Amino acid sequence: MPSTIWSGAISFGLVTIPIKVISATEDRSIHFHQVHLEDMGRVRTRKVCEIDGEAVSQEEIGKGYELTKDQTILVTDEELDQMPLPTAKAIEIAAFVEADTIDPVRIGDSYYLAADGQVAAKPYTLLRRALERSDKAAIAKFAWHNRERLGLLRVRDNVIVLHAMRWPDEIRDPSELAPKEPELDEEEIEQAVQLADSMTIDDISGFRDAYRDALEELIEAKSEGREPAQPAEGEEQQPGQVLDLMAALDASVKRAKEARGESSEHATVHEMKPRKKAAAKKSAKKAPAKKTAARKTTAKKTAAKKSAGRKPRSA
Repeated sequence: MPSTIWSGAISFGLVTIPIKVISATEDRSIHFHQVHLEDMGRVRTRKVCEIDGEAVSQEEIGKGYELTKDQTILVTDEELDQMPLPTAKAIEIAAFVEADTIDPVRIGDSYYLAADGQVAAKPYTLLRRALERSDKAAIAKFAWHNRERLGLLRVRDNVIVLHAMRWPDEIRDPSELAPKEPELDEEEIEQAVQLADSMTIDDISGFRDAYRDALEELIEAKSEGREPAQPAEGEEQQPGQVLDLMAALDASVKRAKEARGESSEHATVHEMKPRKKAAAKKSAKKAPAKKTAARKTTAKKTAAKKSAGRKPRSA
């Protein structure tokens, strides 16, 4: 079982639930050391004072806040320990919200909260069932590493999960990043929705980190003295320029349906008609009826002359 990274209690009104905090995720990335190419010796990072150029030990390092370029304020660990933190040993529930109203951008790392001992089993289960039945999430405050944080409590597989959250003022305003609204046909939007529907799945547990798999294969091959496998030609996809949006959407829908073994009969490519010509048709004035009739008569006479002048084809 993963080790406990913090222990304390959930404060729920007048109810106290002793809990242990366990990381809900693990880092499966492959990490490398820096090595000296000549003899493969480890190369480590040294902490060096920029004034005297000397390496310093951890005991000689403190915390400093840069007030100005020329002035740094020293803050000691003792001063930080004396700071008033009411949530130092408790995850204090402050409010409840609808579970689907939380912006995913604000959610950070996730942790499992385990009941700490049999005495915690009943209040723990009580809170869990209250969250499940109400379909709500709890907003809580807690303090780790001398910093008060915001958290979200939800239920996953009968276990209460704590999601660390960012404070509202830590989220940047994205409004200036949005592009100018281009003109879109309703047909284009519907086709994009159809593409999303054709790519919808019920379970994402089948996704794998293909890069990590290839990296593990590379390391295994080199450790066994084998030549690493070379990627097949044409595997790398080059980004292309989309010239016809509807054609690209139709082709994407067809490919998605074929990948799922569904019929792609309805995934047809629509011809994109220039907007200017359509607008010109609407703005064009109708010609007088007499002129239209005259044009038709002239067209018939011309067709008759052409027809009379043609030689019959041999059988």
